[in-house]
Amino acid sequence: MNRPVQTVSTITCPQCSHRQSETMPTDACQWFYECRQCHTLLKPLPGDCCVFCSYGDVPCPPVQLDGSGCRDG
Repeated sequence: MNRPVQTVSTITCPQCSHRQSETMPTDACQWFYECRQCHTLLKPLPGDCCVFCSYGDVPCPPVQLDGSGCRDG
C-alpha cells in the first residue's frame, strides 16, 4: 500500500532552533535554506540529498517515494 507523499516539512535551524514549516519542491532538490530568524544559510549534511532531509521533520518527496534521494543530488 502506498502512502501519500507529504509536501510540507518543518525545518529546525541548528543555530537558533527556530522552526518553520515549508512546502517542499516535488521536482527538484533544495540545497540551500536561509533561516528566517537568524539568517544562517543551511546546506545539506554529508550524505543527505537536500536541506529537508538534513533539518526537516519530513524527508523530501523522492526519499519518501523510494528512498533514492533527490534526482539531482
